[in-house]
Amino acid sequence: MAEEAPRPPVPPFTRETALAKVQAAEDAWNSRDPKRVSMAYTKDSQWRNRDEFFVGREAIQEFLTRKWAKELDYRLMKELWCFTDNRISVRFEYEWHDAQGQWFRSHGNEHWEFDAAGYMARRDMSANDVKINEADRRYK
Repeated sequence: MAEEAPRPPVPPFTRETALAKVQAAEDAWNSRDPKRVSMAYTKDSQWRNRDEFFVGREAIQEFLTRKWAKELDYRLMKELWCFTDNRISVRFEYEWHDAQGQWFRSHGNEHWEFDAAGYMARRDMSANDVKINEADRRYK
């Protein structure tokens, strides 16, 4: 099997390249396209998302498809928290509503570890959801 082309920026990260990686992730997630998002991860990427643990791009796509079927009109903001050679941590907020029209803001943190080619090999996420009024939305 052919090796995948590098996915710049690649480690080791600088402040500038870490910020670019965070912005690329925010843009991809806001597309709500599971295939597009999954391509930023290694084929065997390890994920913890709240209380779910899974591995690989196919599982990532299945998870995101389920997520965005429930979390309607999803809109995300990611902010660089810290970085080192091949790791980046972010804080995030995203807003969404359920099928009944109740809006939520989810707050959390993610820790990312990248391979040498710039693909995310590990993602560890923790979050909490807070009910909000539609008028209180920050991200539209």
